Amino acid sequence: MAAESEIRLVGNITRDPELRFTQSGQAVATFGLAVNRRWQNRSTQEWEEKVSFIDCTAWQQLAENIAETLNKGDRVLVTGRLDQQSWEDKETGAARSKLEVVIEEIGPSLKYATASITKNPKKDGFASNQPPMEAREASAPAGYSNDEEPFVVDVADWWPQVGLGSHPKRMLR
Repeated sequence: MAAESEIRLVGNITRDPELRFTQSGQAVATFGLAVNRRWQNRSTQEWEEKVSFIDCTAWQQLAENIAETLNKGDRVLVTGRLDQQSWEDKETGAARSKLEVVIEEIGPSLKYATASITKNPKKDGFASNQPPMEAREASAPAGYSNDEEPFVVDVADWWPQVGLGSHPKRMLR
């Protein structure tokens, strides 16, 4: 069995994500993505641009997160797989098909915007199993304040004491 190919896209959402539910209750979100390609024409020295419009689909918790978070115009990074949809045209009876991206991961592009992250409570084993950040901050170990990083030390302070000679310029590469 061949491994699935992964596709990565960066583009702008062309319509607000639409959230629907299947008969079995599974969430599905769909939206369009505009992906631009820009180049300079060598003969005219003019900039040219081509836009591709791609349909995207997400399932389950990811679909709900997309519908709650993203809007038309948002620039996003999408990772997923291509899926071919086929159907018969109701009016003409002709066979029709299209490619769409089934999203595995998606996030806002931070090149021209900022974002804040809110973790969902654990649901179906997909979200963080740690308590909320406020609860973790409130339970700092005895002897430490919440604004202190207890495990950060300066290598120059302890390196000579452990008998390893002169300390290296870089600990990690």
